Amino acid sequence: MANKVITIIHKGDFEKTNTFLTRMQSWDVTKILRKYGEKGVEELKNATPVDTGKTADSWYYDVRHTLRGYEINWYNSNINDGVPIAIILQYGHGTGGGGYVRGTDYINPPLQEIFESIADEAWKEVTGLWA
Repeated sequence: MANKVITIIHKGDFEKTNTFLTRMQSWDVTKILRKYGEKGVEELKNATPVDTGKTADSWYYDVRHTLRGYEINWYNSNINDGVPIAIILQYGHGTGGGGYVRGTDYINPPLQEIFESIADEAWKEVTGLWA
């Protein structure tokens, strides 16, 4: 078997890659997450079924840095006798008289739009770092 020679010719450098990585180090995704956190609170407030308005007014969010990256969470602080009212509105609940009140999916639709907006804006920001 004859010896084969492999030749590799390289032109250029890693300047664009280094520039992108340097820009990524200073990019702050929390700015986007906070923006959409506030928007999510407003959308959830508007979508929440209203009786007294307490549940609608009890939405809040937080942004956390975890080992896997960043996350955004929405919460509702309206708890009555240990029962999270936002959850029973979403999934339904039994009544004291043996009946059942059917839930309404009011949380997922507005948050789905928020998630898509976060992804779109983050993608634009990241791809803009190449410029």
